[in-house]
Order: sequence, then C-alpha cells, then structure tokens
Amino acid sequence: MGESMTWIQAIVLGIVQGLTEFLPVSSSGHLRIVSEVFFGSDAGASFTAVTQLGTEAAVLVYFARDIWRILLAWFRGLLHKELRADHDYKMGWYVLLGTIPIGILGFVLKDEVRTVARNLWLVATMLIVFSAVIAAAEYYGPKKRGIEQLTLRDGLVMGTAQAMALIPGVSRSGGTISAGLFLGLNREAAARYSFLLAIPAVVASGLFSLPDAFEPAGEGLNASGPQLLVATVIAFGVGYAAIAWLLRFVTNHSMYWFVGYRILLGVLVLALLGTGVISAT
Repeated sequence: MGESMTWIQAIVLGIVQGLTEFLPVSSSGHLRIVSEVFFGSDAGASFTAVTQLGTEAAVLVYFARDIWRILLAWFRGLLHKELRADHDYKMGWYVLLGTIPIGILGFVLKDEVRTVARNLWLVATMLIVFSAVIAAAEYYGPKKRGIEQLTLRDGLVMGTAQAMALIPGVSRSGGTISAGLFLGLNREAAARYSFLLAIPAVVASGLFSLPDAFEPAGEGLNASGPQLLVATVIAFGVGYAAIAWLLRFVTNHSMYWFVGYRILLGVLVLALLGTGVISAT
C-alpha cells in the first residue's frame, strides 16, 4: 500500500494542476514530475483526473454565458429545424462530436494511461518531441480565422488532437490549440474552442475516476477525501486565473514561449533520470 498524502503535498499539487491545466505544457505531466521530484512518489492518474474537475469548473464559470448560449441554441435547434443555421447550435455539435475520439481511446487505453504512460522517460520525451509540433503550428499556421468561422472539420480534427493528451507530457490544450493553428484559426479562437472542447471529456474522466481516487493505491500517494476536495478547490481558483491570463497572453504573444519551457523541463527531467536522482516509475 502506498503512503498517505500530506496536506502540503495536496496543496502544492492542487496549485500545479490549476497553473498548468490550460497552458500547453501538460498538467498531467507536471503533476507526475512534481510529485516524483519533490515527494518521491506518484500522485496517480486518479488524483490528476479528480483535481481536473476543479479546473473544468473554472471553465464553466469563466465561459458561463457562452456555454449557456450554446446550450440554448443547441436544444432549440433540435426542436426547430429553421434555427439550425445558428453558429451556436453548430458549436454544440462540434463540442459533442469532437469529444468522441478521446472518449473512445480513453476507455480502450484506460489501463495503459494509468500505468506505462506515466513513466517519466516517456513524459520527458513527449514534452520535448511535442514542442516541435507546437512550434510548427505557430510557424506554419495562417492564424486568420476567428471562433465564429469554426467548422465541423475543425472540431473533429481538434478533437482527435485532444486524444493525444492521454499521454502525459503531450498537453491537451497544446494538442488542440496546435491543431487549430494548423487549420488556420487564430490563437484566441483555438484556445477558446480548446477550453469548451475539454469540458465533456475532462468532467467525464474526473467523475469516472472519483471512486478509484478513494481506493488505496498499490504504491504512490494516497489522498484522503478532504485533501482531494481542497486540492480540487485550489485548482479551481488558480485555474480560473490561468484561463484569463492565457487568453490575454495568446492574443499578443506566440506559442514559442511555451516551446522553450517544455524543452528545458524535458531535458532537466531526462538529466535527473539519467543520473539516478529520480525514478522513472
């Protein structure tokens, strides 16, 4: 049986989740790295999934008006054919259909995601390798279309890219935003759709993982119910601030800043692994 998580660990990991969930740097990768480097154990995939409920709650609050408008348009469009030309109605379908790839792969690969995918050699490698994808998207993406010009094809391609985030180190937002840039969306439009697209998948994952989070793990850190709650609330508060910051940042700055950070972190983790300072599993 693994060791019990301390309150300091729960608070630190909640902050890390909130800070990194929406940035294209991989929150699951950061939780894995921070828990290993500073605490010598893995907080686990279930802890990650549950605390993501906090950051997704931040999305629901931050985009409440947009979400409500989309939901109303979607339900009205289902009942009235003449209203289906509304872009908000279409956006509802884009989010639902874009969620299918990660839903299917997440279910099929759920055991691998909780075990072999959390190996730090893989996490560090993906931090570096996927940096090239983000850099290429920034360099080659036309970045001309706004959110109102999003199409079904965009939604499906970005949804498929989101599924790559099942591997810690890739980054869900990094994958979807990069796909959006390749498709010609501007950074803010790609980021906004990325946030909306994450809601069904991350909420479903968090709720699905909730029972497992209370089961003693074979190894690693075991969080109590109150610790999970506090970490999730912290992730909500920090995540809300991170959303506002990222939307302002990507409007005026390139993605290269995140590329540089990912490469430096990946190289550092590989060095720590190579010298035996930390364990890969």
